[in-house]
Amino acid sequence: MDNLEQIIKTTFIKNGLWLGLLLLALSIFSFYFITEISTSPILFVAAPLVFSFVIPIALVIVYCFYGRRMIGGYWTFKQATTGIFIMFLVAYAIQTIGRDFVFARIIEPHMVEKTEQAFLKAAAIIRKQPGTNQKQMDANEADVKKNFEEQKHVTVGKTVQGIAISIIFIFVLAVIFGALFKKEPPVYSTTPV
Repeated sequence: MDNLEQIIKTTFIKNGLWLGLLLLALSIFSFYFITEISTSPILFVAAPLVFSFVIPIALVIVYCFYGRRMIGGYWTFKQATTGIFIMFLVAYAIQTIGRDFVFARIIEPHMVEKTEQAFLKAAAIIRKQPGTNQKQMDANEADVKKNFEEQKHVTVGKTVQGIAISIIFIFVLAVIFGALFKKEPPVYSTTPV
C-alpha cells in the first residue's frame, strides 16, 4: 500500500508539472490573443472562458484518466483526492510563478495596462452597437477600471491572501475530482452464487 501511495505521488507530481506548463502556455497565449490577435468583442469575452476554463478542465480530465491508468487503474477516494490535489498544487505553483512572477514582471511588465486597453477597445465597439444600455455599459466599465487599478497595486498581504484562497479552492476541486475519478478495486466473492 505504501508503494502505491509513493507511485501516486510521483505520477501526479509529473502530471502536475506537465499540466502546469500547459496552463502557463495557455494563459500566455490567452493574453496575446486578447491584446494582439482578437478584434471582436465576442472573442475578447469568449477567449478567457475557453483558455481559462474549458481547455484546462479537458486537460485535467485527461491527466486524471492517464494517472489512474499509470497506477494500475484502481484507487480509493483518498488516494484519488491526494493524487489530484498534488497535481493541482504543482500545476498552480508552476503557473503562478511562470505567469505572475516571470512573465508579468520580466517579459510583459505592462500586462495589466495592455489588457485594460484591449478591454476598453472592445467596450467601445460594443458601445456603438444599437440597443446597448449606455448606463449599464458605463457602470461595467467603471467596475472593470477599478479592478484593473487594484491589479496594478498588489500588496504582499493580498498576494498571500490570494494564494491561501487558491489553495483552499484547489483542495475543494481535488475532492470533487477525487469523487468523480475514484475507482475501487473489484471485490471478488468466494462463495458460489
